[in-house]
Amino acid sequence: MIPEIGQMALIIALCLSVIQTFFPLVGAQKGYTSWMALAKPVAQGQCIFIALAFGCLTYAFLQDDFSVLYTANHSNTLMPTMYKVAAVWGGHEGSMLLWILFLSLWTVAVSLFSSRIDDQTISRVIGVLGFLSIGFLLFLILTSNPFERLFPAALEGRDLNPLLQDPGLVIHPPLLYMGYVGFSVVFSFAIAALIGGRVDAAWARWSRPWATAAWAFLTVGIALGSWWAYYELGWGGWWFWDPVENASFLPWIAGTALIHSLAVTDKRGTFRNWTLLLAITAFSLSLLGTFLVRSGVLVSVHAFATDPERGSYILLFLGIVVGISLALFAWRAPKVGFGGGFKLVSRESMLLTGNVMLSVACGAVLLGTIYPLIHDAMGMGKLSVGEPYFDAVFFPLMVPVLFLMGVGPLAKWKQAAIPELRARLKWALLAGVIAAIVLPLLMGGGSIMVSFGTLLAAWVIASVVVNIVNRVNSMSGNQSVVSKLLKQPMHFWGMVVAHFGIGIFVLGVTFVKGFEEERDVLMNVGDTVTLSGYTFLFDGVVKVPGPNYSAQRGIIVVTKDGKPFALLQPEKRVYTVQTRPMTEASIASTFFEQVYVALGEPVGGGSWSVRLYYKPLVSWIWGGAGLMALGGLLAMTDKRYRLKVRRRSQLKVEKEKGLPESKPSSAVPVEG
Repeated sequence: MIPEIGQMALIIALCLSVIQTFFPLVGAQKGYTSWMALAKPVAQGQCIFIALAFGCLTYAFLQDDFSVLYTANHSNTLMPTMYKVAAVWGGHEGSMLLWILFLSLWTVAVSLFSSRIDDQTISRVIGVLGFLSIGFLLFLILTSNPFERLFPAALEGRDLNPLLQDPGLVIHPPLLYMGYVGFSVVFSFAIAALIGGRVDAAWARWSRPWATAAWAFLTVGIALGSWWAYYELGWGGWWFWDPVENASFLPWIAGTALIHSLAVTDKRGTFRNWTLLLAITAFSLSLLGTFLVRSGVLVSVHAFATDPERGSYILLFLGIVVGISLALFAWRAPKVGFGGGFKLVSRESMLLTGNVMLSVACGAVLLGTIYPLIHDAMGMGKLSVGEPYFDAVFFPLMVPVLFLMGVGPLAKWKQAAIPELRARLKWALLAGVIAAIVLPLLMGGGSIMVSFGTLLAAWVIASVVVNIVNRVNSMSGNQSVVSKLLKQPMHFWGMVVAHFGIGIFVLGVTFVKGFEEERDVLMNVGDTVTLSGYTFLFDGVVKVPGPNYSAQRGIIVVTKDGKPFALLQPEKRVYTVQTRPMTEASIASTFFEQVYVALGEPVGGGSWSVRLYYKPLVSWIWGGAGLMALGGLLAMTDKRYRLKVRRRSQLKVEKEKGLPESKPSSAVPVEG
């Protein structure tokens, strides 16, 4: 009975999404207030029914209800409860239901935090989100029903893919989907603006927090996926340019360009049509990623094997959404215009250049991802585009972006003075040069590329410090430095933390690529191997039972300079149901370096193949990504948005009472 309730809840949600689309959009166009008033309550009602459906599916997993086909295919009575919950989105049908749930939650968030937006605009935004809900709900109900019954019911489930039975995969997909789906809000704001013909600083201000939130979620989701692949797959790499990794990276690149373009539209009222196009592109790439993962056209550890019907539906929906939005953009963009002008040397110019470079990089990654598919579809055979292509194309495009990250925040809007910029940035350049010489020497040398990467990372970090010092020095009065720092707006600190995180990330990538060491060895009990100053003593292998697997656990004692450093216990697991061997790496870290051990196969006579890694600063890669996401969180909580809301409310009250309008406080920060 519970699955039938979930199925009915999805059908009701579909009906509500039709109402959510038709009445608000038509009402906004015709000026029907009562129709526009339906937008928020209907969207909230739709979310309730989708949440009910998701709860019913979760209940089926927790109760081991193998009369539900999806549960039987992705669960097992032996699975720990945590993984039963994660299995709800561990397969195709459940992951699509999670996608739709997040889409409805984002819509509810828009309905709750939109009091400062006029009724016509917010009705159009919610209406567009309703249209997206229709497409995905139809897809779920018609081709991917998670509540399909299995008669007779299975006695036991087939188990969740062992790769997905990991704590990282419990939270990685939800965070990734929150980022993916979050761009639907900015997309809807863009479509609403094109329909209504209003694209100005106010529109950009409404859109900025949503774009930043989606970008922050996507950043964390990608970083967690990278961390999971690093320790779970036993390959010792943090990024493989896997096609499905690229599918999540593409909207991140477009989203990075978008949040910077929105800042310019907010501050200066320019980049208007460019910002609209980026908003459309970011969500379109999210939809493309959905197609790539669920169409079965990719071979990947991430991809779901599905039938062509599902892929065809998603491709059709992608074509409809992208086609309509681009046609609307082509029609309305000339009327919207680009916005105000600016000089060649200005913050706008540097942000535009950075945007263009990011867009070119996005195009290069997109080409490398889909070209093999096109090549195969045209009957020209299988083709693989891997790391050599992406390293050769993507990284050179990032060099000017990193350079502009140091210059742009210190340049003035509209027109900047080159001598002033030179005076401010000479210390950042000096710090970068010193770091490029000293840090590789501390590691025992390094290539020119290592020094160049260190220079770029140090340049970004030092320019952040210079920016902070410049902001403090520009404030008048006898306040303390701490007081001046506390008075800086939150969007400034968001930028500072995110840019600092990028510098940390680049430094981590540079040192891992330049100084990591790897050895594949055969080890028997009592054997020792030395790698980068660490000694690894193999103390044998013991059998360890798990809740739904059996494991061979290696015991490896690690010492450095004769002192104990860590006890590593890598495992080779075989899961009871699917009988797939899985590698569980063991890792020990300090702030600056990490040792990593993966257990291979037994080779006879008590010997095992063992893979050893030494990776300096590798944890800085994920630490930098975390700082980027934190920067996004800080930026979206900027009190300017709340102050502007209170300001509008205050003016409304004063107007109703016939009072003279009060002047805005000079303490409200208006410059970035």
